[in-house]
Amino acid sequence: MQDVKRTRISGRAVALSGNDIDTDRIIPARYLRAVTFDGLGEHAFEDDRKQLAEAGQQHPFDRPERAEAEILVVNRNFGCGSSREHAPQALMRWHRGIKAVVGESFAEIFFGNCVALGIPCVTAEPAAIRRLMAAVDADPELALTLDLEAGRVSFGAAGDGIDATMPEGPRGQLLSGRWDSTTELLEGAKQLAEVEAALPYGFSEAG
Repeated sequence: MQDVKRTRISGRAVALSGNDIDTDRIIPARYLRAVTFDGLGEHAFEDDRKQLAEAGQQHPFDRPERAEAEILVVNRNFGCGSSREHAPQALMRWHRGIKAVVGESFAEIFFGNCVALGIPCVTAEPAAIRRLMAAVDADPELALTLDLEAGRVSFGAAGDGIDATMPEGPRGQLLSGRWDSTTELLEGAKQLAEVEAALPYGFSEAG
């Protein structure tokens, strides 16, 4: 069975500056009509990207050197606004997929939706985030490693890094793999079968 524990996540990064980036900017509302989440990744930040392109600028998600990024670095109150699960789904499906987010703070529902997908959202002090963003912007090939057990994001050959925290409850879910309810259900299949066998009726006969 696939290991669903989240202990260490490594990869290149993309930095997205700005406070209060809401879910409508992450994935525009017109894509909420999608029956499945397939293909949402290509529409992440679509309106922001279009607006910048029209102004002769380039959004970080449009830069070819960021296409390999798997860790997103953000500022304060990221993912605020409407409670749409499509937002982390879109991030997870962008190119290689965002597998962790490091920021100053996150909207509560966005944070919970990320945990439900196995995406850690860890927080750090504003000065630390600024330093991390500067390092990411300076080197597209810079590798970051989020050590969820140690509460640290390391980067650079010199072993530089910043402290990063996460509430103990969801952190424990990610470290143990208990964030994945489907896996937990499958792991309990044997016990469920034993309980069913001990009943005077089968589930298929109930009702």
